[in-house]
Amino acid sequence: MLGIVERAQQIKARALALARLQLELATLEFKRKAKAIGIAVALGVIALVAILYAVGFVFAAIAAGLSEVVPLWASLLIVGFLLLLTAAVLLLAAARVARRAGPARPVETVEEAQTTARVLRDA
Repeated sequence: MLGIVERAQQIKARALALARLQLELATLEFKRKAKAIGIAVALGVIALVAILYAVGFVFAAIAAGLSEVVPLWASLLIVGFLLLLTAAVLLLAAARVARRAGPARPVETVEEAQTTARVLRDA
């Protein structure tokens, strides 16, 4: 009988050690992935800043090209108005998509949880 208790204690100790090792492995894996994601986000932000500057240069080039036909102030004004018009159209499209998306809370998930709770309560 003493051998069975001792074996059970050994199994328990090994199971706890295995659980600790798995938790440590999961923690290390999470840290590694979080670091990689952090680096990816930083590189993405740098790329977005570079794109922002590039877009500014493109619009400056458009204005400089237009200044060959009209005065510089008029070409800058034309490009500025085109940018404002583009921003307004994009904002209207964003508002339309946001309205179509519906409420912020997860309606389907809440309904499914309520259905599950009702089924479990009735069973």
